[in-house]
Amino acid sequence: MKLIHTSDWHLGQTFHGQERHAEHHAFLTWLLDTLVERQADALLVAGDIFDVVNPSLRAQELLYDFIVGAHERLPSLDMVLIAGNHDSGNRIELPAPLMKRLRTHALGRVRWLDDGRLDAERLLVPLTDAAGETRAWCLALPFLRPAEVTGNGLAADPAAEGGNDYVAGIERVHRQLIEAAQARRHPDQALVAMSHAHLHGAAVSEASERPIVIGGEESLSAALFPAEIAYVALGHLHRPQRVSEERIRYSGSPLPLDFSEVGYPHQVVEVTLTGAALAGVEILPIPRPVAMHRVGPAPLEAVLAELETLSQDPALPREQWPWLEVRVELEAPVPDLRARIDAALEGKALRLLRLERRLPQGGDRPAAARVDLASLGPRKLFQHTWARHWDAPPDEAVMADFDRLLQDVLDGEEPS
Repeated sequence: MKLIHTSDWHLGQTFHGQERHAEHHAFLTWLLDTLVERQADALLVAGDIFDVVNPSLRAQELLYDFIVGAHERLPSLDMVLIAGNHDSGNRIELPAPLMKRLRTHALGRVRWLDDGRLDAERLLVPLTDAAGETRAWCLALPFLRPAEVTGNGLAADPAAEGGNDYVAGIERVHRQLIEAAQARRHPDQALVAMSHAHLHGAAVSEASERPIVIGGEESLSAALFPAEIAYVALGHLHRPQRVSEERIRYSGSPLPLDFSEVGYPHQVVEVTLTGAALAGVEILPIPRPVAMHRVGPAPLEAVLAELETLSQDPALPREQWPWLEVRVELEAPVPDLRARIDAALEGKALRLLRLERRLPQGGDRPAAARVDLASLGPRKLFQHTWARHWDAPPDEAVMADFDRLLQDVLDGEEPS
């Protein structure tokens, strides 16, 4: 059996104010062609399908057109989608009854039975081969918010350690779902776990990933997934990587979501199962539909010289022109800096999205970057403001409180 694992599409993302519809459309076109070429039996999308809880109609259209196209070209393909921390669980599940007719399973929330146990049955998705035989079970676990796994005794678990109710609740949900899957499957059927979470030891991106609720405190141990789980398809971290073992992987995002991700090897993961075991993993590189250039940090003259050497093609439609970030190290303010950069780019098929000025602060202290508020984001802006007011950075407890409040605000935008 052959599966394709992907995640963190972030459909509808705006990049420094610019929409990326053409890039997402190109990726989904490539993914559909790849599913057909590789004759995949299932597609697993491990969360953060959309970039915000209230995605634009255009972003939703991209998703639903892809699902319909995949079903038309591969009628036996099983598709499993889970909500990530950027998604609205309710929105992901809203069209679920209709999507099931297209062999697509959309899971956005966990539910609890009257006796306090997890409603695991709705999270177990059968994966079938071309003949319609169930060859594997997908343990489709959407992103878990604190309100879903704490309170009312939900997190009470004698196996939990460390006193973190949220982590204990997440671990409890994983264990109950794995136990239910082990009881449900036949010996020759594989178990494939899919989760949107942060595992211990995994490498995060420099700037583009939103902390899951409470910074790093919510990170989980890879030991949660016993050897009986043939493959673990993870979402949330944009850097593709394996965690501890070959079978536990983040596919990473299909596009760079920030200039800090320009060097990432964006990919999807092809997983081959034989019986109940993992037979192989193959990395399928994703072609980058729009180039991304990061110039500097360097002195102005060096930056201007590098801009002259950048590859560009004026014959391309504007939506395919490369994105550009320029970082300039200055000895003193240059009032006409933007005008000089614009003059160097005159007539070039490049889109300047961000210009960063770095000025010396005196002594041996490093140059400071002058950035706009949007590039900082709420978390870094809070840290800078706190440090300026109290002459010391906020400690872990303060940041945990801030992250909870931030997530409450983001969840408050979600439609009921």
